[in-house]
Amino acid sequence: MTAIAADPTIRRQVMAAAREVLARDPDAAIETIANRAGVSRATFYRHFHSRAALLDSVAHEPRPSARSRILAAASEMLVRTSLAELSMDELARAADVSRGTLYRVFPGKAALLHGLIEAFSPFEAVRTIVAGHRDDPPEVVLPLVAREIAGAAGERLGLLRAMFNEASGGSPTALSGMRPIFASTLALLAEYLAAQMAAGRVRRMHPLLALQFFMGPIFFHLMTRPTVEGLAPLPISIGAAVDELVAVGLAGLRP
Repeated sequence: MTAIAADPTIRRQVMAAAREVLARDPDAAIETIANRAGVSRATFYRHFHSRAALLDSVAHEPRPSARSRILAAASEMLVRTSLAELSMDELARAADVSRGTLYRVFPGKAALLHGLIEAFSPFEAVRTIVAGHRDDPPEVVLPLVAREIAGAAGERLGLLRAMFNEASGGSPTALSGMRPIFASTLALLAEYLAAQMAAGRVRRMHPLLALQFFMGPIFFHLMTRPTVEGLAPLPISIGAAVDELVAVGLAGLRP
């Protein structure tokens, strides 16, 4: 029987969880670490044959760069507070860097938000999808875009909600940080939809309105799902829900 190869992404995920858990409890069990990483015990043992092997890997892994530590700390803090209220002093302490290093890497909050979007948002992946499928119909492209966004929400829903709140709030700092990536992504999607309208595949309207029509219900579902699940049963997975919303959106966009 052929052995299943280890996945480098899962290894990094488990090691990150181990550092977090072991910092609080040096004697934490493998099950605790696996749960924090979101993997099964079987998956853990496929990537690390023992607890000792995990500890050895963590001990010999190079320390993350200052930029990585700052972004990781900021991504956690922004879930709990707004960009305006985020304390740069607290961020420096959480990332274990000096104020000088923090401001050298990110000169201000706009630069910090730009870095967070680059690192954690699905925009780059969305642009890659659209750029690689310019001539494909909406039935091919838009489901790929929706699933990419849903996947990002599944991994970092809290951060994605925080970014969405910053965008909808429209503060000058937030807009300055989001504008370059957000604008280029919107422009590429609008250009694609305009071309599909010209080809007769999408009903004619302003391309940005068409984008809002398609993505609006998906974003609303992703952003409100945790609240809804706390109020009423929602016996459908995120993936299945997004697929249903995609089908409805595609039907509404047809000429």
